[in-house]
Amino acid sequence: MTRRALILVEGASNMLLYAQAAQRLDLHPIALAADPARYDYLAAEGIEVVRVDTDNLDALIGECSRLSTTYDIAGITSAVESFYGTAGKLSRYFELPGPNPESIARCCDKFTQRQLLAEAGVPIPAYRLAANASAVESAAAEIGLPVILKPAVGSGSIGVRLCGNLDEVAEHTAYLLGGKHIWRSLPRILVEEFVQGPYCCADIMGKEVIGVTAADFECPPHFVFRELTFPAPLTDNEHKRIINVSLSCLRTLGLGWGPTNIEFRWTKRGPVVIEVNPRLAGGRVPQLVQLAYGIDLVTEHIKLATGDEWDLRRRHSRIAAARKLVPDRDGILDWIDGYSRAAAISGVVDVKLYVEPKTPIVRKGDYRDSIGYVTAASPSRAQTETILQRAIDLISWSITPFPALGEQEQSPAPHLPAPGRGR
Repeated sequence: MTRRALILVEGASNMLLYAQAAQRLDLHPIALAADPARYDYLAAEGIEVVRVDTDNLDALIGECSRLSTTYDIAGITSAVESFYGTAGKLSRYFELPGPNPESIARCCDKFTQRQLLAEAGVPIPAYRLAANASAVESAAAEIGLPVILKPAVGSGSIGVRLCGNLDEVAEHTAYLLGGKHIWRSLPRILVEEFVQGPYCCADIMGKEVIGVTAADFECPPHFVFRELTFPAPLTDNEHKRIINVSLSCLRTLGLGWGPTNIEFRWTKRGPVVIEVNPRLAGGRVPQLVQLAYGIDLVTEHIKLATGDEWDLRRRHSRIAAARKLVPDRDGILDWIDGYSRAAAISGVVDVKLYVEPKTPIVRKGDYRDSIGYVTAASPSRAQTETILQRAIDLISWSITPFPALGEQEQSPAPHLPAPGRGR
C-alpha cells in the first residue's frame, strides 16, 4: 500500500510539532525547504527534508508531483504564515483541502489587513504606511508619539520597535531601510499608534474560538514575550466581546479555514485588534492549549488539511503557563544551572534550553532572544503561577559581556532573568 504523506512547506519553531503529530496520525512527514541545513533538528529525528526553491511555485509543484509517484500525498500545509498561502496554492493545484491563498495574502500584508478591518469598523490602532524616512517621520507626527514601527510584511516581532521620540523614529527607520533588515517584500513601514493595555490573543480553529491566551512582555522598546498563560483571566463579558470581534475579523478578511491567531490589547474602549495572523500562535501557545484543555491544535489542523474529521472538544480544564528565559545582556554564556532541579518540581511540565555554555548571546529584539522556557500546569491559576515562579527562581546563568574595543575581557556577572513589563 502506498504510504500517505504530509507535505510541510518551510516552518519555524512549530515545524517539529507538525512532523511529530503527522507521525502519530500514521502520516509520513516531508519538509520542503530552500535551505535544509536550517532544519537539522528534523533530520536528527529521521524526518525527510527535501531541498527546493520554496519561493518558486512551479518548482514546488514539480517536487510535489515527483513525490506523488512514491507517496499518496494526503495533505499540504505550512507552519508559518509566509508560506501558508503557498501551501494553499499547492493544495488547490493538487485538489486537496486548504486555505484560500488570496485571503492569506491579504492578511499577511499588514497594511491591506488594516485597511480592510478599518473599512469594516473593527477597532484597530491608528496607522499610516510609509516607504521613506520623511514619510515615516510625518506619519509619526500625525499619529502622535510614541509610535510603533514595523515592516508591512513580517512575523515574530522581527523589525518591530516602540519609538518614544523622533530620534528613535529616525534611528529605527534607518535600520529598517538601511540594509540591515531582510525584507521578503518591497520595503514598506507601517507606523502605528501605541495602544496600551493588557495583551491577549484569541486562538481559533476554523470559525471556533478555542480560547484566549494572556501574555506580557520583556522591557520596551522591543516586544519579546516573557510569560504566556492559557486561558486568560477574563470575565464572561470580556470573553464574549473578544469572540465577537474575532469573528468580525474572520468575515472581513475571508478567513475561517484552519487556524487563526488574533492579537488584542484590552483598552478603555474594549478589545483593539493589533494583528490577525492566519496561522497557529507561535511559541508555546499550542502546547498550553493542549495542557489546559486537552485539544491538540496541531493535530486537528493536520486532520483538516488531510480531509479527516477533527475534534475540538475539551477533555479537561486546567491553567497552563510558560515563562521564557530571556537574557538582559549580550555576551558569552559562561554557564546555566538549576534547570534539572526546576524540572523536578511537581507541576512543571517541561524545561527546555536552546543554548549551551560558551554560546555567544546577541539579542535581536524579537522571538529569537529566548534561550529557553519553563512550562507548568495545575488546576488553579494561583497554583500554576506559584509552581512556575519556584522553577524560575532555581534557574540562573552567567554572561560575560563582549569586551568593548580596547578593553580587557570583563569578569562574569551572574544574574537572574529580569522581571518583564507589559507592552
